[in-house]
Amino acid sequence: MYKKILLAADGSEHSIRAAKRAAELSSLQRAGEVTVIYVVDGDQSKSDVSTGGNKDTIDQRRHQRLRPVENILSEENVSFNIEMRHGAPGPAIVKYANEGEFNLVIIGSRGLNTLQEMVLGSVSHKVAKRAKCPVMIVK
Repeated sequence: MYKKILLAADGSEHSIRAAKRAAELSSLQRAGEVTVIYVVDGDQSKSDVSTGGNKDTIDQRRHQRLRPVENILSEENVSFNIEMRHGAPGPAIVKYANEGEFNLVIIGSRGLNTLQEMVLGSVSHKVAKRAKCPVMIVK
């Protein structure tokens, strides 16, 4: 049923819990595939550049944030790939989900950017409203 799952992750505790749900669902399908999407917004990009030097170091640090998610999926023998995108997280996740014809989007209820969560409304809420497929929000 959920053979093509999109997992939105940023390394937060909520995204790690979402990864566990994605691994469980994908394992049940046996032929399921998970795509992990990590969206770097403008503020995060500026912060990464100001604290970290060259592109390789920045890319390495971004991949390091997703290491717990990768470990969870690997431990469950889930087939997965990682997609990095730049832009506003909500719209970027929705666009990728809708263009990729996913069966399910799994996203944590809160991410690393708590200011954006409070001021602009939650990314998970935006995804749930605009994605064309079912969305599972994990607390």
